[in-house]
Amino acid sequence: MPIDENRTFLPVAIAVLTVSDTRTEADDRSGDTLVERLQTAGHQLASRAIVKDDAGLIAAQFQTWIDNPDIDCIIATGGTGVTGRDVTPEALDRVCEKKIPGFGELFRWVSYQKIASSTIQSRADAGVAKGTYLFVLPGSTGACRDGWDEILIHQLDNRFRPCNFVELMPRLQER
Repeated sequence: MPIDENRTFLPVAIAVLTVSDTRTEADDRSGDTLVERLQTAGHQLASRAIVKDDAGLIAAQFQTWIDNPDIDCIIATGGTGVTGRDVTPEALDRVCEKKIPGFGELFRWVSYQKIASSTIQSRADAGVAKGTYLFVLPGSTGACRDGWDEILIHQLDNRFRPCNFVELMPRLQER
């Protein structure tokens, strides 16, 4: 992928949310994967939390971070399947002002290369709220690696050409 080395890297302040009824800080491998990757890329971990599979609790955590001017981006992992407890996309819908449908589409295309038609069960999604990017990934460590390594590492790097999400940040709240 083309990185313009003439541009200075701009770190992004990223919050990581794990959605799970069973994971704890001690065994949150998916959250750990995202934190390791974002920090290795030079970004700042702004906050981290684990929330139960409850749309109201998830939306409340999203909103808390959206309202925090020190957080540019939220990456959530978990709760994107089709079972009754999978409600992270619905929580995203509660707070989102604009959807980014291409993120979920691209994620499923990337995922298809590895897990074939099983990717159809993923409801990976993304959007923007009050100038904050929100990305929702499945809860597996493989899905977190794919989402970061194939999409987010590039789109959250202002040097990525021909365009990226970071260069749009100053304009997200234009009216």
